[in-house]
Amino acid sequence: MKAKKEIGPFRHFFAAAAAVLLFANAALAGPPLVCHVFEIGHAKSLPLASHSWNLSGSENYDTKNLVKDTLDTLAPQTPVLVRMETLRRATLYARKDPIAAKELLAKLYSRASSAESAGHADALAWFDAGYVVETYKQWIGRDLPHMTDGMPMDANPAAGVDGYAMVKKAIALRGDDPQMEFAAALITLSGPRDEHAQHAQKAIAGAKMDALLAQNLATHFLGGKEQTVSEMLAKGSTTK
Repeated sequence: MKAKKEIGPFRHFFAAAAAVLLFANAALAGPPLVCHVFEIGHAKSLPLASHSWNLSGSENYDTKNLVKDTLDTLAPQTPVLVRMETLRRATLYARKDPIAAKELLAKLYSRASSAESAGHADALAWFDAGYVVETYKQWIGRDLPHMTDGMPMDANPAAGVDGYAMVKKAIALRGDDPQMEFAAALITLSGPRDEHAQHAQKAIAGAKMDALLAQNLATHFLGGKEQTVSEMLAKGSTTK
């Protein structure tokens, strides 16, 4: 098998990302699993009327379909970045529908635990369960200053659940997966610092062979011009 070449358009980005991993001082602008739209190219995900990080108010999506549509999208062949964006969108809708929020979390956990009980642990299923837990924690049941959706603060069904442990389990089962490392780096922005730094370094290194991941690392958080996603990861690596 021929060795893959480093992706040309991003060659200067990798050197800068490696340096900024040590020296960036940019401030975090908001919950990273929710406030930042992940680039997924032309892949299918849940529908949104706008491409902003929040629901625009014009969405007419029926959340009664949320669980089925989300599970259908999270097929075995669905890339991790698409899973991240799908679960981000699912969380936006789940904040409006507490019943759907609980059902989605239960279904994702049941899918992972059932596969393991049957003797064939599913890395992607554990990733989905863990990632939605951590995304819920950043959005459901919280009243942050920049929220404008006016939704009531229902209890978070993921409260007290360690989603990061599930994501780490998924990484162990999956092996080398820079997109999962990227997800874990975002989850651990507030710590533990050493584990965050390891995830961030692996994501940046792996992006040399993954154009979509490289694109996500090079985008600006919340669409601003002051801070790229790689700089945001670096902040988590250097903050004590």
